[in-house]
Amino acid sequence: MKWFDRKQCRTRARAGFTIDTFSFLFSYYATPLAIGILSLIVLLHPGTPSGTESGRPLSMHILVDQKSQLDVASAVAALRAQPLQDRYDTRLSEAPTWFSIESSGPDVLNAAAPAPQAIFFPSRHIQQISCFDISTFAPIGSVSKDAPASGALARSGSGIAVTSSPRDGVVCRARFSGPAVHSALSLSTSDLKHRNDSFYRHSGLLEGGLATLAAFVLITAIINRDWVYVLFAAWLFGNLRLGAISMGWDEQWLGSALPLGWVSLIRKITVPVYYILTWTLFQNLFRNDLPRVGHKRLLRAIQWLGPVLLIASIALPVRFYLPLMWSIASFSIAVIVFILVRLLIIAPSRTALWYSAALAIALLASFSEVASAAFKTHFFIPAFNSVTAALVSSLMAALAIAEQMRAERAERLRAQAEVRRAYEVTPVGLFTLDPDGSFVRVNPALESMLGMADNGQRRHWDDYFEAGSWRPIYKQAMKTGAVEFEMTLDGKPPVAADDLLAASHPSGAHQHHYLIKAASAGTQLEGSVQDVTERQQAIHTLSFLAHHDPLTGVLNRRGIDRCIAETTTAAGRQSTPLIIAYLDLDRFKLINDLFGHHIGDEVLRQVCSRIETGLRPADRICRIGGDEFVILFRDTSLDAAALASQALIDTIGRESYQIGQRAFHVHASVGLIESPADLRAEEAISAADSACREAKLNGNGRVVVYRSDAPMFVERHHELSLIERFSGDLPLTGLFLEMQPIMSLKTPYDALDFEVLLRMRGPGNTVIPPVKVIAAAEANGTISLVDKWVMETTLCWIDRNLTRLSRTRFVSVNVSAASLNDERFVAEVGDLLRRYQHVVPMLCIEITEGVALRDLNNTRRLIDSVQRLGAKVALDDFGAGYTSFPYLTELPADALKIDGGFVRRIREFSANAAIVEAIVGLARNLGMQSIAEWVEDAHTLEILQTMGVDYVQGFAIARPQLPDVILAATSAADFITDPEILALIGPRTVEFAQSDRSTSPLH
Repeated sequence: MKWFDRKQCRTRARAGFTIDTFSFLFSYYATPLAIGILSLIVLLHPGTPSGTESGRPLSMHILVDQKSQLDVASAVAALRAQPLQDRYDTRLSEAPTWFSIESSGPDVLNAAAPAPQAIFFPSRHIQQISCFDISTFAPIGSVSKDAPASGALARSGSGIAVTSSPRDGVVCRARFSGPAVHSALSLSTSDLKHRNDSFYRHSGLLEGGLATLAAFVLITAIINRDWVYVLFAAWLFGNLRLGAISMGWDEQWLGSALPLGWVSLIRKITVPVYYILTWTLFQNLFRNDLPRVGHKRLLRAIQWLGPVLLIASIALPVRFYLPLMWSIASFSIAVIVFILVRLLIIAPSRTALWYSAALAIALLASFSEVASAAFKTHFFIPAFNSVTAALVSSLMAALAIAEQMRAERAERLRAQAEVRRAYEVTPVGLFTLDPDGSFVRVNPALESMLGMADNGQRRHWDDYFEAGSWRPIYKQAMKTGAVEFEMTLDGKPPVAADDLLAASHPSGAHQHHYLIKAASAGTQLEGSVQDVTERQQAIHTLSFLAHHDPLTGVLNRRGIDRCIAETTTAAGRQSTPLIIAYLDLDRFKLINDLFGHHIGDEVLRQVCSRIETGLRPADRICRIGGDEFVILFRDTSLDAAALASQALIDTIGRESYQIGQRAFHVHASVGLIESPADLRAEEAISAADSACREAKLNGNGRVVVYRSDAPMFVERHHELSLIERFSGDLPLTGLFLEMQPIMSLKTPYDALDFEVLLRMRGPGNTVIPPVKVIAAAEANGTISLVDKWVMETTLCWIDRNLTRLSRTRFVSVNVSAASLNDERFVAEVGDLLRRYQHVVPMLCIEITEGVALRDLNNTRRLIDSVQRLGAKVALDDFGAGYTSFPYLTELPADALKIDGGFVRRIREFSANAAIVEAIVGLARNLGMQSIAEWVEDAHTLEILQTMGVDYVQGFAIARPQLPDVILAATSAADFITDPEILALIGPRTVEFAQSDRSTSPLH
């Protein structure tokens, strides 16, 4: 309910003073104000109630029975020696205490009183008490926490009353628990009744008020489903129990008596439970402001003290628990006060003010009661006691929570206003749709987007979109929670920005594209509408450009590749081959160079137009270069395609191209192929390009045709078959090794050194050229496996024939570039070399110079590792790379193998001779051996001999031999048959039965 409504009040004032105005002002203002004023007057100046409390303090003899050995008679005798006291503080002692009140002395029982007198002990900490006649020692009665009252003793309020006292006095034995202060009062029966009624009035006020407030808050929590209300309800109930302990009626629970055995434990547990609830409420109220205050460790410390206090309340007896409780409570209150002060300074808020007021009232009431008990007088406000303090502090805490709710509500309203403003100004169309397809609300953006007229009538989905299309949307959103889709509506034709855009969009009606998102909101749909027409046009344009040439509008390279793939898939590898033409304009570059590219571009457009005119609808044209085109003939024969290609050439060159005042003649050549089904698109186009180049070489305006059985296709088929063979497990059937001798020019008859070469047998026992074998393995990705097989086979063969290779000093094995970059291959070769450690010194690994320089660090690591195992390293094809010499010092190889291209033409070009001689000298100066390959005649050998080359290899010495033939020889010179070469190396002079490998020049 609102406190007041300013607008309503102003309206009523303008209408004049009426009975409605009187009722409004009286109910909303006068009555609440009068109640507040009267309550404040009574609180500050309470009147004297009927039957004012009275009572006379009684003095007592006090004796503590530490050993529990005294009986009534001995206790009475001992008590007479004790001084009289008005109050006695047990100081948490739970030992039995004897006290006596006699009818003689300065504080006697008033036997002559006109009204019946009773003795009242106001301490709420009495756990057990038994009273006796001081003269006869006869029992008067007893009260215990475990048993009901008996005799003339009864519970009265928060204390114990002796309703009928003996004339000579009483002696009592009592046990106390907690911080007990024992005293006695002499009361009349009416005073005792008034005191008892006042006790229950105050307890009822506290219990009823707080219990009702807690119940109301709990109901609010259930309705609003907000846990903060549940927390506050629990805190209010904790406040109620704490007030009950203060007043001394905590033995009851909502008006019903608790089992007396539970009271002590519940009393101890109440404080830590209230402590934890208070901290949680405090943390919840100021969760947004506490990070600004800081002191996280201090806050965390008092949070952990709550569970510690809870455990102590269960585990410790009262006399140990109470000092700990007061210490923790005092420390925590000090921290909370400190944090609240900082909150009021750093982050002031109404919530902090109300909570501070609640805490101040609670502390003020506590100090007031302590002062009243200590000085026997009321401080501050007489009516300000634990009951009113509990009620007022709870009310203040409720106001703090209400203030937080108000702030949160204000924030929600502000956020809703911002959302509303955003709803109004957002450029995206927003709507709410009813289950019948009617728009509940729409924002201005959607009205503008769909041309909605605000005529006051209910607008329906079907008025702007396809009729009935909202039903599946609604069902899907209700089923899955959200839905997203695109919707297309016909509209006005587009305005093309240029020819390309016009080509990319079909003529006719333009379509508007909308992206619609909707989500269920109860029984309604909340959704948005975006006009994505421009985005769709851009996507369409980009898609067009991805497969078409922007200049001519025909397919580009990517488009023709896709078209070829679709055609091949549709054909399903049938017998019908793929017909591809490669068309190239002759001397078209002159037009661009002489007249500019803008003229050339216009000529290209007209050429494309003529080509498209001469093609069938099933055929496709592609521009893949400046003046180069590819034509895909579908569903036709090669002969028909050849006729069509010749007709295209005639069409292109028959008439001139008129551009402005100039006329240009253009001619073309065509290469036409019948592509096999297994040929890739790029390879087919490359083959057609080769045919076109042949056509241009033989004269302009011609068509050259390659059928599917042309030699180039047959060769390609063999290459594919060879690659396919390398797809299986190695070693392959047909792989074998040959060995080509390497001869020392200094001692040609002393050693049998050779290089291991890979070979493979094909169909009909033919030997496939090694270059093709290696290329196939590299294309298939198995070259590392092949290299490993060669290495392992060579080492195994050397190991088996070690005794027959007594005159072999080194055996060369090539390693490919892919294998050197394969970490797994390098590791496996290392394992092989360690396994054949005894023959590794005979091994020489050849690394191509270009490969070695590609990754210098990796090559250096490989050379170091194999040389540590005893193997040798030679740089193959040295001199082919122009960067060889600068990096040679960083590659500690054992030999340089001179590139055969220099050696083979050493007689024809003096530059070659100079290079070879420079390499030989470089090797000698670096302590390396030089090996010349491709030595094919005596004259070349003589030149190399003159230059001082160490080793030679080539057909002049020997062709590659099978392993058995190598084993039958004693030296590389045994294979020489040319008399001129034999004359150059001289006759055999010394025969060595066994050579010493340790003197090998490669070491």
